[in-house]
Amino acid sequence: MNCPICAKKTDPAFRPFCSQRCADIDLGKWLSGDYALPSQDPEDIEAAEEAAEAAKSAPVRPH
Repeated sequence: MNCPICAKKTDPAFRPFCSQRCADIDLGKWLSGDYALPSQDPEDIEAAEEAAEAAKSAPVRPH
């Protein structure tokens, strides 16, 4: 089995990855939404549009 991130041979300690680094990269992809499936449900689209409008009108907070 090969690592899904870099295609190197997997390490049993990090299976299905080859290293902690590749496991962390994959986790980052999950958390950032890279693996999200697009929805064609009208309710989801409407909710996304409402959230975008709310974000535009929200006051900008300094970091």
